Amino acid sequence: MKLKSLLLGAAAAMALAPAAFAERASDGEVKILYWQAPSILNPFLSGGTKDTEASSLIVEPLARYNETGTLVPWLVDEVPSVANGGVSEDLTQITWKLTPGLLWSDGSPVTSADVKFTYEYCTHPEGGCAQLTKFEGVTSVETPDDLTIVVTFDVPTPNPYGPFVGNESPILQKAQFESCTGAAASTCTEQNFNPIGTGPFVVTEFKTNDVITMVANTNYRDPAKPAFASLTLKGGGTAAAAGTAVMETGEFDYAWNLQLAPDVIAKMEEGGKGVPVAGFGPLLERIMLNNTNPDPALGPDERSVIRPHPFLSDPAVYKAMSMAIDRPLLVEVGYGQAGRVSCSWVPAPAAFAVDIEGCDVQDIDGANKMLDDAGIVDTDGDGIREKDGVPLSIVYQSSVNAVRQDFQALIKDWWEQIGMEVELRAIDSSVFFGGDAGSPDTFQKFYADVEMYANTFNGTDPQAYLGNGLCDKAPRPATQWQGENISRFCDEEYDALHKELSETADMAERSRIGKELSRMAFERGSMIPLVHRGRLSAHSNSLGGVKLNVWDSELWNVADWYRMD
Repeated sequence: MKLKSLLLGAAAAMALAPAAFAERASDGEVKILYWQAPSILNPFLSGGTKDTEASSLIVEPLARYNETGTLVPWLVDEVPSVANGGVSEDLTQITWKLTPGLLWSDGSPVTSADVKFTYEYCTHPEGGCAQLTKFEGVTSVETPDDLTIVVTFDVPTPNPYGPFVGNESPILQKAQFESCTGAAASTCTEQNFNPIGTGPFVVTEFKTNDVITMVANTNYRDPAKPAFASLTLKGGGTAAAAGTAVMETGEFDYAWNLQLAPDVIAKMEEGGKGVPVAGFGPLLERIMLNNTNPDPALGPDERSVIRPHPFLSDPAVYKAMSMAIDRPLLVEVGYGQAGRVSCSWVPAPAAFAVDIEGCDVQDIDGANKMLDDAGIVDTDGDGIREKDGVPLSIVYQSSVNAVRQDFQALIKDWWEQIGMEVELRAIDSSVFFGGDAGSPDTFQKFYADVEMYANTFNGTDPQAYLGNGLCDKAPRPATQWQGENISRFCDEEYDALHKELSETADMAERSRIGKELSRMAFERGSMIPLVHRGRLSAHSNSLGGVKLNVWDSELWNVADWYRMD
């Protein structure tokens, strides 16, 4: 397999040219495999990619990013800008105009009231919204008529495309969700599992952490789409099984996120049933550092809330942990040409990627010296260093995945070489990335010292994504454990600099500030970046219309997919 050629360009290895559809629902069934099974179809109640992407088949935003990272209209005819009068000259307002005649899948009209309600739903003071940063700085959403939405910001906002843009910030139907606001949001099983949407498909059955069956939306705005009459999204299993099911056995049409070693992908492609598609976006594999205390002796509502962490709050500790890691080896073992060494929280686009000196060099001796100089030493001879009498003993968790378990084993060994005790924990992906407020094993709840995963953001501007480091975005009991600041990182200077970014229009300055925020997150103890990952999925040879999108949902153009003869 020529993986390197696949990864050249931001959205390489596109599928064949789209065909003209004879009619809606003329191509039978399309079968999609997400080995991390979706657990909910409301992206406001889950930060997991598996959930937001599955939801994108049903609920949609006003605008989204295409395969080149360009913002394109979706439920509107035009993306507002200063040039076309949709964004005010002082950059404090953006006005969206819904495309006339849009219908929800139940046949009722889509109106501006639905858009305003979505804002009220996510920002409800008694609720917990996983996408709250998308509405940062918004003071009001007004609806002068049924098709017009006016979003007002508290200060000039050069990038007003956070609210209602991208697959993480879609529109919910007010009539369906109006009884599900605030603390009631997570209790509305029917709404969260079977949302009424504007997308090309409608849910017929949802089995959480298992399978979702859908049929074509008869009220979809393009009368010739989707080509498929039904869609099955199967969840669970492993990345290896998913790749096999598409490229070797042909049981499925599309397999998402094949986080597998390069030689494994090459062997699968020899099966002749399908092809991999790949591209580099802003996906970063990293280790999040818990800035609070996850001690099991604390109560369930106190764990990961009480500050500080007994020893991870010490720069000497987390910097030594980073120095001990051999990132080039991780790339070689886990991703080959589909990975790059990076210590930048935002590794792409290039305008926002910061180069951290020494990131590509492992220094075990230097890490040990740093801890020695800080007085963090082994006082009782058991091989484990202590800080203020507390052993450097950690729980290191991640999702179940062959590459991640390889990474865990390597990093455990390196950390033990600098005097740490490491317990590894692997959690089923559907649970780990789920949004269940009652589960102790979600990545949001973070009942561990460190945890490893990757996520990304919509589009090419990371302002909202960098907002995930703001103090008030930490998951906690009051938000039903929803929130984007997973590490509970809190730094006043970071918050102030992010506010400056939100008010800065000059691209060179936005780049400088964005890079500095990324650097601060690394150097002040929010995370330990590891690998800039290419996005790699696969589709069957008979599936046309696929355009891999690393800037939005991979399923963004499923309405354009079709069966080739």
